[in-house]
Amino acid sequence: MRLISDISELDFQTLGLVAGLEIHQQLDSKEKLFCRSPTTLRDTDEACYEFFRYLRPARSEMGEVDAAALIEAVHTKRHVYKGYDTTCLVESDEEPPTTLNEEALDIALLIAKMLNVHIIEQVHTMRKTVIDGSNTSGFQRTALIGTDGHIPSSQGEVGISVLCLEEEACQKVEDRGDEVVWSLDRLGIPLVEIGTKPDIKSPAHAREVARYIGMLLRSTGRVKRGIGTIRQDVNVSIRGGARIEIKGVQELSLVEASVAYEAMRQVNLLRIRDELVRRGAHVGEPRDITPLLRDTKSRVIRRAIDEGGVVYACTLYGFGGLVGAEIQPNRRLGSELSDYAKKAGVGGIFHTDELPAYGITQEEVDTIMREMGASSEDCVVLVAHEQRRARAAMEQVAMRARMCLEGVPNETRRALPNGTSAYMRPLPGSARMYPETDVPPVVIDPARIKAIEIPELLDDKVERLASEYGIARDVASHIVYSDMAELFESLVEQGAPPSLVAGTLTSTLTDLRREGVPVHALTEEHIRDAIMLYAKGELAKEGIPEVLSEMAHEPQLTARDAMKRRGLSGVDVHDVQKLIERVVAERMEFVRERGMGAVGPLMGVVMGELRGKVDGKRVSAMLSEKIRQTLDEA
Repeated sequence: MRLISDISELDFQTLGLVAGLEIHQQLDSKEKLFCRSPTTLRDTDEACYEFFRYLRPARSEMGEVDAAALIEAVHTKRHVYKGYDTTCLVESDEEPPTTLNEEALDIALLIAKMLNVHIIEQVHTMRKTVIDGSNTSGFQRTALIGTDGHIPSSQGEVGISVLCLEEEACQKVEDRGDEVVWSLDRLGIPLVEIGTKPDIKSPAHAREVARYIGMLLRSTGRVKRGIGTIRQDVNVSIRGGARIEIKGVQELSLVEASVAYEAMRQVNLLRIRDELVRRGAHVGEPRDITPLLRDTKSRVIRRAIDEGGVVYACTLYGFGGLVGAEIQPNRRLGSELSDYAKKAGVGGIFHTDELPAYGITQEEVDTIMREMGASSEDCVVLVAHEQRRARAAMEQVAMRARMCLEGVPNETRRALPNGTSAYMRPLPGSARMYPETDVPPVVIDPARIKAIEIPELLDDKVERLASEYGIARDVASHIVYSDMAELFESLVEQGAPPSLVAGTLTSTLTDLRREGVPVHALTEEHIRDAIMLYAKGELAKEGIPEVLSEMAHEPQLTARDAMKRRGLSGVDVHDVQKLIERVVAERMEFVRERGMGAVGPLMGVVMGELRGKVDGKRVSAMLSEKIRQTLDEA
């Protein structure tokens, strides 16, 4: 059996790769979705109070319990919530929600229209069971806005299956194992969830689609910006594998890696399954082997036993050499088993494919193998913790090991920083959703939809700026995606040269930032005033960076104040002429030797003395004329 070790070995078309995306984007609404609290994020140091909850799974109206909720309940945790002076009783789940936020609904309808979805006639709010602590109520409120839309891509149209308007979850502050601390400032911020159909054909295609949807959302000008305001979930399967949902892919660059590495994982799990079937593998029953390790030097096991805990072991017959096999970069089959064990509240597992190590000796390994009836073809897994959790963790390990005999289990997984993923919980089922009876439905008037004006897409704006104003496409892109396109066009309309405005908004600000200037303190008005001083002939181009730097350090200054403070007030043309005559006279021999080639070097000398007080083009023309006149006279 050979496992795939590099994604370059994968042929995604042959594998039958199918992928889809779920994009979650916070909306730039003043108030939260089901209460009138502001959507401003707070520092946890500002918290005024806190309370705690224990969340447990409940049956749906059909009498079923969601599988994902059951797994979350394996390890009971205490959830602590930090509240602020802006936190209301709805967020604390102490009073019913208010009506749906109409501003957020308008933004969602705009996005729906841009995604070409079929907008439903009545918006009904539903409850989605979530007992991981991220919501005080034990569920998340969500409302379907539209279905069956589409967007363009290089591989043809990609369908949009659903667009929902829902409330954001709490922000996790700290995970203490048995206790998790959450912040209520983020809970309830409106967001849209956009789910594509499984039309994505490759990892690169997934990145393209994610980028396009992100661009479309930013084009509205009605979504929040910054880290954590947009998240991508990726759904991936291959032929013979299973649908896997990877949650929390934060960066666009990792979307492609997440799809590729999940395909790699599924291929390897299928190959391991085939090898296990060939070996006739099976899973034994968990056993308490604490007496065998009472004198161990392993600190983890020693601590568990000293605290009254136990060591459980389970023999995986026929798994020898496979538990330690790498199925993703830095992720082994043992990592999959360990992820399941951790849901019971333990720190992880040991297994004989990686032993002796961690203070466990070869002699102890041999003793364990004999006691468990294991041979070199087998692998024994160990868990050390207090009795209840150790037993529950080993049952989870045994369950996951049995899944290996079937192939790839359906799972929800969390994205890791390198593009790989780790198990979170089973995929949720239909029992997860049920009606929210506290929020009345909203009827969508067709006239409301018709009145929505679709804005210019950012990609189209980039092409337009480059074409209309003769600036490079990458410069136009920088301006547009820095949200400075409106400022750029406004300045050009007021008479500022497009190339100078573009250069100031891109390279000048970038250079100042690299020099340590607090560019973030500059407002659009600061930039506008500095450039308009140039456009009016009061400031040389070379003086713009100095004026901006001065205002960045002291934002209360006007551009004219900054210009005066830097000594950049205009210079009389006669003074400039005298300076040029002096510089040429002092370097007459150099001028005769270089001819008109002396303009460049002497330009640096002149501008060095003028320090941005006069426009460089004007100085260059005057200097060229003086050198030409000098050469003619010679």
